[in-house]
Amino acid sequence: MILFLTIVSGVAWTAVYIDAIRVGFRDRSYAIPAAALGLNFAWEVLYASRAVATGISAQGLFNIVWGLADVAIVITFLKFGRAELPVWVTRRLFIGWAVLLAVTSFVVQWLFVVEFGWDDAPRYSAFLQNLLMSGLFIAMFAARAGLRGQSLLIGTAKWIGTLAPTVAFGWLANSPLILGLGGLCSVFDLAYVGLLWRARQLSRR
Repeated sequence: MILFLTIVSGVAWTAVYIDAIRVGFRDRSYAIPAAALGLNFAWEVLYASRAVATGISAQGLFNIVWGLADVAIVITFLKFGRAELPVWVTRRLFIGWAVLLAVTSFVVQWLFVVEFGWDDAPRYSAFLQNLLMSGLFIAMFAARAGLRGQSLLIGTAKWIGTLAPTVAFGWLANSPLILGLGGLCSVFDLAYVGLLWRARQLSRR
């Protein structure tokens, strides 16, 4: 069952990343909120490297795929992200902010490993940053006042991709923390999907 849920999560999150790349270049924007993108990229680089060094499992294989996909999403952020900021944010300030975000993300991920070890750190950090991402997606929808740089596929696949490990590591592995964080993710994810669906219906009128 754990392997099945891992595959469901892996496929769903791969769909998120592929559509984020497509939508990002289509709308000349970035489709994953910046802070969440930084944390995700750092997580995937760290644990994909760990998988290569220690042996590639199903989850390790997905980590590698996600890390490669995230490179393309980072490119959309660097290419189009400055346009989302106030005009006084120069290119130099934007790059400085991006570098600071990247360094901070890697430091945070490494601190999770130091505190919780290689077995627990990826789960705890993944669910915390996932909850952050869920909230930031709603904030991004509000800031952009519509569907630009977003899609129903991204929102729905993120929900499924988070729900599967919530069941695996929260319910089946009996972790109240993961179950609670995953449950909160579902609340925010479904709210976001509802906003996207409503906006799409209104845009067709």
